[in-house]
Amino acid sequence: MSTNLAYAEPQPSQNPRPRPSHIEIVTTRAQRQARPRVLYAVVTVASLFLILAAQLLLSIVVTQGAYQIDSLQDQQKLLNRTEQNLLESLALQSSSQNLATQAAGFGMVPNATPYSLNIADGSVFRLPGSADPTGCGGTCGLVGNTLLTAMPLVSAEAAAADAVQAAAAAAASRATATVAGASTAAPELANNAIPAPVTR
Repeated sequence: MSTNLAYAEPQPSQNPRPRPSHIEIVTTRAQRQARPRVLYAVVTVASLFLILAAQLLLSIVVTQGAYQIDSLQDQQKLLNRTEQNLLESLALQSSSQNLATQAAGFGMVPNATPYSLNIADGSVFRLPGSADPTGCGGTCGLVGNTLLTAMPLVSAEAAAADAVQAAAAAAASRATATVAGASTAAPELANNAIPAPVTR
């Protein structure tokens, strides 16, 4: 007999195993190349650190160079001032007023009868007139130099003593220069301070 009623078929007690599939979804070549790789990230970060370290070292070198330039400029200013003082002293010592005063201190007097030398034949002849017609010792026409008031007169004994002292000082400076050259050490900073340029 047949009926019109529907009924459910019994479920199997065990689920059937899925069949193993050998088909996989494979990424395309473009997808593989688009993926970030660890090696690229490491290289990028390392190059960034290298650039920062190089910039820091360059900054340190430039700063040290600036300190050295400032120190050398200070030394140049000091040397320029010393040179200016020495040139002024030389101009004062070589002035005609100083030469006349020093010559008079040595006992030299101007010649009352001037002579001339003929270079062509080596003959000496007397010039007409007098070198000192007023008889004032050659200092009549000189303008006074107020800078020479504090300058002492040089005597023969003082000149010889100065030459001996200069020779002794030169020998001592050579000896200290060789000793200092043998043991040159960097100056030690007070309290581990950072060297800074001198400001005024």
